[in-house]
Amino acid sequence: MPFQRIEAEKLSHSVVRQIEQLILRGILRPGERLPSERELSERLGVSRPSLREAIAELQDRGLLSTRAGAGIYVADVLGSAFSPALIRLFAQHEEAVFDYIAFRRDLESIAAERAAIHGSDTDLKVIDTIFRKMEAAHSKRNPSDEAELDAEFHLAILEASHNVILLHMMRSIFDLLREGVFFNRQVMFKNRTTRDLLLEHHRAINAALQARDPQAARAAVVEHLSFVEEALQAQRKSEKNEEIARLRYEHEQARG
Repeated sequence: MPFQRIEAEKLSHSVVRQIEQLILRGILRPGERLPSERELSERLGVSRPSLREAIAELQDRGLLSTRAGAGIYVADVLGSAFSPALIRLFAQHEEAVFDYIAFRRDLESIAAERAAIHGSDTDLKVIDTIFRKMEAAHSKRNPSDEAELDAEFHLAILEASHNVILLHMMRSIFDLLREGVFFNRQVMFKNRTTRDLLLEHHRAINAALQARDPQAARAAVVEHLSFVEEALQAQRKSEKNEEIARLRYEHEQARG
């Protein structure tokens, strides 16, 4: 009979599986440094040779990378969801901006609904902590910090949804947002009225999640991103009107 004796799994394979799961679930993020070999072996309860074997295997798989003199890091496993040519095309056409917001509204509202149902207590605490930081940045009138915390807040909701495909896809897209491919979020946070409303939207999203109300969480995200769309449309219209006014003024000056 072609049966073989069952062997106990090598410790290194258990380590590989655990680190893979942490990367898959978004707990270990691209660019994040792993603890030192000594600390990690103690945490995992394995010998250093077993740990080194696991690290080597994960490096071969492209999940970890070594930086000379700096340690072991999670590799940039995300990359970009789009080719450089398509990214340039997005940046040059307004249609892509509003399609991007509509796409986010559809997927993030689902993620918020899932987070209210499936998010752990720790997940919801992380979201609440980020929101408290948003309040602090708001009081200091720091648009740069607010814009960065805005991205962290939404990504934390995606993590709490516990859908690994949704998480990794949206992380890639958020990287483009941080780079200003779609629009400059800091400009939006410089407007006092807009800033105040954005904070209230995030407050409503956070409250719905903390109450574990999936319908309210989904509705709050839809309202928030619909407002972002309207605010961006108003901003673009204002910029166009200013450009028209400038051109008219230059034309009149040229005519003397």
